[in-house]
Amino acid sequence: MRTLLLLFGALVIHPLAQAQTWTECNPMEKTCPNNPAFGTSRNFIFNTSSTVTNSFNITAGALKYGTGNAAFTVSKRGDSPTIQSKFYIMFGSVSVIMKAASGQGIISSIVLQSEDLDEVDWEFLGGNNTHVESNYFGKGNITSFDRAVYHPVSFDPQADFHNYSIHWTSEKLEWWIDSNLIRTLPYAEANGGHNYPQTPATIRLGIWPGGDKANNAGTIDWAGGLTDFSKGPFTMEIQSAQISDFGSGKEYEWTDRSGSWESIKAVPGNSTALKVLLKADEPPPPTVAERFAALPSGTKLAIYCAGGGIMALLLSIAFFTCHRSRRRGRLEREAYDAKMEKERDEIQRDLVEIRAKGFTSRTTGAIQKEEESELEKFGSTSEYGASPPHASTIQTHPQIAISNYDMSTGNQSPEPENTNNSNVHNIPNKPRFPLES
Repeated sequence: MRTLLLLFGALVIHPLAQAQTWTECNPMEKTCPNNPAFGTSRNFIFNTSSTVTNSFNITAGALKYGTGNAAFTVSKRGDSPTIQSKFYIMFGSVSVIMKAASGQGIISSIVLQSEDLDEVDWEFLGGNNTHVESNYFGKGNITSFDRAVYHPVSFDPQADFHNYSIHWTSEKLEWWIDSNLIRTLPYAEANGGHNYPQTPATIRLGIWPGGDKANNAGTIDWAGGLTDFSKGPFTMEIQSAQISDFGSGKEYEWTDRSGSWESIKAVPGNSTALKVLLKADEPPPPTVAERFAALPSGTKLAIYCAGGGIMALLLSIAFFTCHRSRRRGRLEREAYDAKMEKERDEIQRDLVEIRAKGFTSRTTGAIQKEEESELEKFGSTSEYGASPPHASTIQTHPQIAISNYDMSTGNQSPEPENTNNSNVHNIPNKPRFPLES
């Protein structure tokens, strides 16, 4: 990347240029946390989001995976999708199989960068499909821009997938395309090693619009001109990234502020990044169907037989329960019907007795005795004596009016024959007092 003068002004002017080059804490300026080590080797296949999110942070924008690869797309101003590893490598190799984006001013990139701004780059200009660029910086040194090399290629990097690799040791840097070594940088040739990248670095993969009109003129010129966003979207695709850390341990500690590789100490222990990868590699627990399929044939047969027996037992229990319930219900119904029949018979007998007896069974004398008994309770009798001639007729039969009594003779008219037993009342009402002649 033609970073830090071409991008230095852009970093101040507009945040788009920060897509690839930034530092959270520069250990050459202050004490910073240790860098989490990768401490292993892994080929990341970018066909699912979990591959990215387990080991990388998405720092600007979103990725898509519909093509079976990770798609980094610039559709409008402000887009610059980029991922950064959650781990650091201290020397190592990075091989990325990718297809660069087309489009004037659009930059596809592979970057190794440390917290003191050591940097190693592969860059692909969207307006140039005949060359690819390699570059490096040491400790953010921007005193010269003669480090970038444009390599001619016999293929279109925007049309096909190719393997772009960086092999990095304390002695030299190598840039490879597929199986071809195209550039070597010895340690001593980088300003006596002072500008040689040599501190723990993260891996950053992304795309950004260097031709955005908000960038400074130097950045726009380097990117190949202004970007016409109406011709987008512009997409870089990454198939995989093989990453190897030549260091070991769980962290890299900066023991001083020199920025030299000798000052970096590997802290023993298990890498957090490696633990995450190992956990992700664990197979999911087998399903019930998978566990059953793994059983021997004899065991499966026994399970089938046992299952059949259990099913037969359950059916038998269900049949017995249903039969018993129906039988109990039938018996209860029969008992209820018998009870109701008995009650109907008793009611019928009572009605027959009532009709047979009626009020005629009660003599006039019996009624008079009842009335005299009631009168004696009050200590007096009427002027007619103990047995008023009309006493037996007063309210004895509600359907017979008081006019049945002959006032001239004091005798009661004959009672009409009772033709409706349903209106007969057996209990006479008390006479009213005093009785008048």
